[in-house]
Amino acid sequence: MRHAMAGTLLLAALLGANIAFGANLAGAEDLAVPVAYLRQEVERPPVLSDLDPVPGDEGVQGARLGLSDDATTGRFLGHDYTLSEVDVPVGGDLLSAAREALAGSRLLLIDAPAADLLRVADLPEAQGALLLNVGAPDDSLRDGDCRANVLHALPSLAMRADALSQFLLVRRWTEVALLAGPFAGDQAWAQALRDSATKFGLSLEDDRPWDFQGDLGRSAQSEIPLLTQDFAEHDVLLVADETGDFGRYVLFNTWEPRPVGGSEGIVPVAWSPVLENWGASQLQSRFADQAGRPMRPKDYAAWTALRAIGEAVTRTGSNDPAALRSYMLSPDFELDGFKGRPLSFRDWDGQLRQPIAIVQPRAMIAMAPFEEFLHQSNELDTLGRDRPESACRAFAP
Repeated sequence: MRHAMAGTLLLAALLGANIAFGANLAGAEDLAVPVAYLRQEVERPPVLSDLDPVPGDEGVQGARLGLSDDATTGRFLGHDYTLSEVDVPVGGDLLSAAREALAGSRLLLIDAPAADLLRVADLPEAQGALLLNVGAPDDSLRDGDCRANVLHALPSLAMRADALSQFLLVRRWTEVALLAGPFAGDQAWAQALRDSATKFGLSLEDDRPWDFQGDLGRSAQSEIPLLTQDFAEHDVLLVADETGDFGRYVLFNTWEPRPVGGSEGIVPVAWSPVLENWGASQLQSRFADQAGRPMRPKDYAAWTALRAIGEAVTRTGSNDPAALRSYMLSPDFELDGFKGRPLSFRDWDGQLRQPIAIVQPRAMIAMAPFEEFLHQSNELDTLGRDRPESACRAFAP
């Protein structure tokens, strides 16, 4: 008799749970999650070689894959994810495009230079919206120029530079020289490398601008040795060439036989086609099937941005930007980024914590942070601006 009653009670409990689950699904049936992807096209400076053109769909392909992944879960929960894509040509009206995108979605991925991102973030229409930066690595956006409505899926320059500095310290390559290109992106990366060298106690033995104007495609073997002949003694030559202009010619052509790192050779990146561990090969394969090319760092940033939105919507059952932002900045938020550690957002500047891969063109060398660098709460915070170092005040409680 007791067993029969217990069975009846268990059946009733299961039926009740199923009814409640069904009610939750019904209640979530009409939860629309519209996301917009806004890209400001930029004029790229001329470079010495066009062997590696930047894909015209860089970034947005990652967003499309993230949307597909979100939709897989969304179908079970009644969440309807959509993605609108807005491209603004060079010289186009970015703010009008941003207003139009924000009118259709309060969740906005933005791929634009730092100054343009700030213009969009400061729009009246953007207040109360949630913007995810997938294109601007500038440290200032995570520092004094931070905005409360902007989270950063793309790692900062400081995060990448710190990953490289940690690697060099682990290898005991403590004396470095720097060769910096002339473009704005090169200069920003060079400054991040300088700051990181100071932070981790590397010795910057030489620091020079790249000012060669000739045809390196024909003369690299003769010109690069001469250009590097009188560099101070160093263990590694750091190259700041984010535009992809001259760095490729420096490898194996220096006067002294030294490793090259930074923008070429030993490179710290958010993502690379050579990543295979922790399920990364599965993500690589799915992306290649969709896009017909390897996944690049900006694609990965856009993918993580969409997945972060999807994870937050799944956990909160809401599409409200304020609720999603609150959850994403909370200790409860975690995202599997196929890099061996869960990703999460820093609540003091909105930066997505993530490991940084140290790679060479054909293989991963290591994954930062390294176990030698301890932190009181999260070792990922040894990369980039930690809470005490940050000048961001927009996220203050």
